[in-house]
Formats: sequence, C-alpha cells, structure tokens
Amino acid sequence: MKELILIISYWIHLVTTVIWIGGIAFILLIARPSVKQVLGKEAGKVMSEISRRFTPLANYSIVLLVITGILLTNLYRVENKWTTALIMKHFLVFAMIAIHFYRGLFLGPKIIKTVSDDEKAALQKLSINLVKVNFGLGIFVLLLSSISFFF
Repeated sequence: MKELILIISYWIHLVTTVIWIGGIAFILLIARPSVKQVLGKEAGKVMSEISRRFTPLANYSIVLLVITGILLTNLYRVENKWTTALIMKHFLVFAMIAIHFYRGLFLGPKIIKTVSDDEKAALQKLSINLVKVNFGLGIFVLLLSSISFFF
C-alpha cells in the first residue's frame, strides 16, 4: 500500500509541476511575445485574461505540490546527499510560492489601482521580472530533483 501511495503522490507531484512551471514557460516564452507582437498596446488585456485563467491552476498546483511534497518527503526519507538537494529545493519552492502570491495578492491589485501610466508600467515590469525569477527558480528546482536521483 505504501508503494501505491508513493506512486500516486509522485505522479500528482510531477503533473502539478508540469502545470505550474510549464504554464510559466508558456506565458513567458510563447503567449506574451506573440500577443505583444500582434496586438501591441492591447496586449495587456489579453495577458490579463490569460493570467486570470492560469492563476487558479497555478494555485491548485501549488497546494498539491506542497501536500505531495510533504508526503513524499515522509515516505521516502533517506539520509544522504539527497537531503541537501531536498532542503535547497524546499527553500527555493518556498521562495517561488512567496513570489507567486505576492504578485497575485499585492502587486496585481496595486497595478490595477495605479493611475499614473509611468508607475503602472514600472509595476508591470516588476511583475513580469518576478515571473522570470520564478521560471528560473523552477528550472533550478527541476535540476535539483534530477540530481537527487543519483544519490
């Protein structure tokens, strides 16, 4: 039974990782540049709608990642070099979650309320830079995950 729980938890963990990191990759590397090129100044409206639809998926993925991560850590506890990678991974994931919710709960509403075009542009640039940071952290977390397979 422990093996079945481990398999299902690992599968959910992988699927939710693909949804979150893959969604960020899609937004940064495909949707945003394409929409910007085609629509110019109107791109913000489309990107806002994409973000509105993606955010709940990211939020559910984060919740499932935390739950399955805790479960996997407790089911597959090994004392070796993997522990160091796991601790680093957890630290980076915590940073990613903090950035994600900061953007959604604080920065997004601030952008909406901002009247000045210059200030709004600066806040939007900060927001997209935080998405880029999360993408980089996510890729590094995946690297740490692959390293852990060798120990």
